[in-house]
Amino acid sequence: MAKDNDYVLGTHDEEIQRLGLQHRVWRPRALDAWRRAGFTVGQTLMDVGCGPGYASLDLAGIVGPAGHIIACDRSRRFLDALEAARDHLGIDNITTHELDLSEAALPASGLDGAWCRWVFAFVKNPRSLLSRVAAAIRPGGVAVFHEYFNYASWRFTPRSSELEEFVQAAMKSWRADGGEPDIGLDLPVWLRELGFEIDTLKPIIDVVPATNFVWQWPVTFVEVALHRLVDLKHLTPERSHAISKALADATADPRTLMVTPAVLEIIAHKR
Repeated sequence: MAKDNDYVLGTHDEEIQRLGLQHRVWRPRALDAWRRAGFTVGQTLMDVGCGPGYASLDLAGIVGPAGHIIACDRSRRFLDALEAARDHLGIDNITTHELDLSEAALPASGLDGAWCRWVFAFVKNPRSLLSRVAAAIRPGGVAVFHEYFNYASWRFTPRSSELEEFVQAAMKSWRADGGEPDIGLDLPVWLRELGFEIDTLKPIIDVVPATNFVWQWPVTFVEVALHRLVDLKHLTPERSHAISKALADATADPRTLMVTPAVLEIIAHKR
């Protein structure tokens, strides 16, 4: 079983909180995608790479007591957080499974649908994982993905060489660990090969000032990731400090706009 410290940003309390903020930023778009995908009462759905389970809890509310959510993640700590929230809220239609998505068999078949956000970009065998997800979905079932397809679109205007340096360092570290930040370019091809028909390919990118809630999602990632990039020697402490200062200066400057990393929304049904 993979250890929690194998996670790019760890699984500590601060990361669980950051993922909660990230989900709140993305929740309106996730709910809209699930609605258009036809997720509804009574279905059995899988949350692939559920993390602390913020999406799993929302999905449980959609499928209702007659439905079932299967939440999978390799982090025992993340699953503990989900189970604690589930039990606190009195939700009884979520089951959790601790497994390494890079290689493990999935604990379900005949699914009505699956949801995945920013997981395929991190696993070492994304094509294998997709084939296992595809096999677990029944004919007519639907898969919904949010994955990056142009991570380097993440920029500031006025331009910031420090942010661009950070983005390149993050992408380098990602690939060095076996991931692919632009995996969204591959998923549509693989889905068609695996017997799916693409219903929606929708690029999602924002251009926002610091006063916009969306700004908080990438900025909090930088704050956590800088420490990790220094530990991995992809950045020096001096460059990390310069990037952190540039980020603070940009946040304080009302002229600054952020162009977010480009995400591809994919909704596909199994033939």
